[in-house]
Amino acid sequence: MTLSTPKQVITAFDEMLEGFDDMLVIAQEVEKYNLPGGPAAQNRMNDKVWRPQPYIPAVYDGFDQTANFGNITQLAVPVSVGIHHSTPVAIGPKDGRDQENIDRYFKDAGLSLASRVNYNTFTLATNWATLWSKRTIAATGFDDLAEMSAIMVEQGVPNFDKKAFYSARDYLKMASQIAKPQTSDSPLNRTAYERAYVKSIGNFDMFENDQTRILAAASATGVTITNTQPLYYTPVSSTNDTDGNPTNVDNRTQLISIAVTSGAVKVGDAFQFTTPNTVNSVHHISKNDTGQPKTFRIVQIVTGAGGTGTVRVAPPIISGTGGTRAELEYKNVTGAPANGAGITFLNTTTAPVNVFFHRRAIEIIPGTFAVDPDAGWKVARMGTTPKLKLPITLIGQGDINTLNAKWRLDIDYGLGAVQPEMIGAQQFSQA
Repeated sequence: MTLSTPKQVITAFDEMLEGFDDMLVIAQEVEKYNLPGGPAAQNRMNDKVWRPQPYIPAVYDGFDQTANFGNITQLAVPVSVGIHHSTPVAIGPKDGRDQENIDRYFKDAGLSLASRVNYNTFTLATNWATLWSKRTIAATGFDDLAEMSAIMVEQGVPNFDKKAFYSARDYLKMASQIAKPQTSDSPLNRTAYERAYVKSIGNFDMFENDQTRILAAASATGVTITNTQPLYYTPVSSTNDTDGNPTNVDNRTQLISIAVTSGAVKVGDAFQFTTPNTVNSVHHISKNDTGQPKTFRIVQIVTGAGGTGTVRVAPPIISGTGGTRAELEYKNVTGAPANGAGITFLNTTTAPVNVFFHRRAIEIIPGTFAVDPDAGWKVARMGTTPKLKLPITLIGQGDINTLNAKWRLDIDYGLGAVQPEMIGAQQFSQA
């Protein structure tokens, strides 16, 4: 690039930055959180912060509460800013003569960065979705959203700021069903028919997702939980090392031991316990039995390579069996499974995963990084997107030998699933 063209590049960068948030179809529907303290403090905390989960104080009956006083157990979730993307390019001295070409490249570079942010947000939601909706038929529209809404409402998830993202094929199937009859005067019917567009159903804001994640059918059979690991979980806010220093504990998962007759379990498999009314979900505040089985996900294979061994599941099985105050406060099931209880998998047919969540369940965190202009870099622009304030930096370096210029767009951010029990997924046409 010749020395007369940086202004063209900066203009293209500014235009790309202005429209960047609008390309974040998924990412702009989650909560934004800013790390405290500025760049220097963030560096000292290794770009990591523990985000508190909501308190759910236990309620006891009667006047005499002598036996019920106890300490506060504050659960927290680790969230890190460790995602960095870059789009590097070399622009030659001939390329800089065409402003339209420069504009087009930087707009497409912004689209590529936005697509990666969207995909990572979608992947996070898919991996941490614990509220599972198994549909044995193809997508229909209202009934699908109604089931998801029921799952969330009966467990105490707030009935606002709910989002649903459907794969293109499932979304269009919904639009097809809603569009019938095509002659209806309903605005919902007309937009579904004319534009294949569905804005909201059942208190969910709906979006067509251009990203697809396929979850293969579970292949393991004869799977049971065993008591090699505890059958229920006791929440703790922190543990102390040998010097007495407290270390926070991530309470989103639990280790369980399983026995597998054939096949292998895998990360992503969704399941419930086979025997009805033994491990049901409860309303998180009132602790009332919903009458529906609690659903879980396998998030890590620890030992056994998917066969008999140990796996990590989300959410933990908090049954109150141990009777501790923390268990009663964060109780999420009616009871613990028995040793040898059967496990029934819910992803029975390979299909796309459609995610739904409450806005506050997922957070996106703008990051920071420093580039010293005195080190030979041309830091042409350091900006943030208008809505989410995600930092995007334009950095360049010229080569006197070739008159080429190397430019790169960099973005830095983090994502956190702060409440997996407010994130769900739905699969269609399941056996």
